[in-house]
Amino acid sequence: MPETAAPTHADWIERARTLRPPTRPFIDGDWADPVGGGSVADTTPRDGSVIAEVAVGGARDAERAVSAARRAFDDGRWADRKPVERKRVLLRFADLVREHAADLALLESLDVGHPIRDALDVDVPGAANCLQWYAEAADKQYGEVGPTGPEALSLVTREPIGVVAALVPWNYPLIITAWKLGPALATGNSVVLKPASQSPLTALKLAELAAEAGLPDGVLNVVPGPGTTVGEALARDPRVDKIAFTGSIDTGRRLLHAAADSNLKPVQLEMGGKSPQLILADAPDLDAAAAAVGWGIFYNAGQTCNAGSRVLVQRGIRDAFLAKVVAFAERMQPGDPLDPATVLGSLVDAGHLARVMGYVDIGRAEGAVVLTGGMPVSPVAGGSYLPPTVLAGVRNDMRVAREEIFGPVVSILEFDDPIEGVAMANDTDYGLAAAVWTSDLRLAHRLSRRIRAGMVWVNTFDAADVTVPFGGFKQSGSGRDKSLHALEGYTQLKTTWMDLS
Repeated sequence: MPETAAPTHADWIERARTLRPPTRPFIDGDWADPVGGGSVADTTPRDGSVIAEVAVGGARDAERAVSAARRAFDDGRWADRKPVERKRVLLRFADLVREHAADLALLESLDVGHPIRDALDVDVPGAANCLQWYAEAADKQYGEVGPTGPEALSLVTREPIGVVAALVPWNYPLIITAWKLGPALATGNSVVLKPASQSPLTALKLAELAAEAGLPDGVLNVVPGPGTTVGEALARDPRVDKIAFTGSIDTGRRLLHAAADSNLKPVQLEMGGKSPQLILADAPDLDAAAAAVGWGIFYNAGQTCNAGSRVLVQRGIRDAFLAKVVAFAERMQPGDPLDPATVLGSLVDAGHLARVMGYVDIGRAEGAVVLTGGMPVSPVAGGSYLPPTVLAGVRNDMRVAREEIFGPVVSILEFDDPIEGVAMANDTDYGLAAAVWTSDLRLAHRLSRRIRAGMVWVNTFDAADVTVPFGGFKQSGSGRDKSLHALEGYTQLKTTWMDLS
């Protein structure tokens, strides 16, 4: 049989016109009107038009969702199921995500400006694969028998932590939501999910698919709304047993205070970075390094937690390497997110575009030179677009080298020797990721050990897999998403001691 033709640009535009996504909170297995009523226009950064009117949840809706999650956990409708049964439901959930790939990709593209081809080829498969991977892990976790001698039997088991409040950001809503839901649900917890205000649509669609997959009522609840009301209520509710958060440092601090003021619930934080790439003079392939730098900062319009936003170049190759980076940036221009040919979409909204432009202006004022980009463009009228922007002449004490810009803006710095380069790389409040480019494997090993970051790549950048942990040092946060290590964060150890004397 002939293959179905891939949707065209016009097809996606027409599909967007007729889109009717779910827009109300999902609580205790059903759609619910918010207690306070009201809605807000969810607009697309593609052209500023309204996608849908989304109900605005508040503190009382968060409390209702926590009540539902608490009941679901306490009566064991999910936590007490055999792990193999939880696995079957989550595998079905992953399959449904794949079956609804087109709708989920379109919602993601419209909500946050991802190119539709990335939403289809990366975001949706990434979310489905993550859910599947944790589903498969559900019945492969073992306890321990303590070496206590013949007169006692000590059992060490991992039990679900309880009710998890998952607060996810707008930059990769599908993928990061899956990073939280996969391990939380596989280990038997109940979840209240709060999507970012800019990107509620895929979270609500996921709730619908999870229910269809057979997840019991109350096990997954989704409440869209402002972080200052919904997020704050979840953080302060003593019935919530854990917060899993990805977002800004300021919000992370508020969550820690709220947890301390309530029930001292554990708070898992991933709060971004200012990731350095060290390009040594003996880098094996400057073209490959320049391309990795370009993709590492300009992909998703720079709105990536571990984006390689600081490029530290050894002085002897600075001019040659900089020319390659600029050439790459000038080839990677923004386009309509709904065009399958687009590789660089929009920023998330006009407010964020203004914030990023503010940093470009700060860089100029501090003495940096804009080699390319630096001014908004309009591939689609009314949208929020900024081309790749390269700032040269940056020092490590400048704000553009120290603060997370979260846009397609890269700062180029220089160093003389590898030890100085590592010192510059570590001179930051963040510690999420880094890269080292060198032909000397022994040097690469020594430098990567010295860099204070949760992930260090050698002669590549942003290589990823669900089997390895994601998270950082210092103010980039604590705890880890992905890998089997993530399961530890959603469980707690219990020792059961049996006297056999």
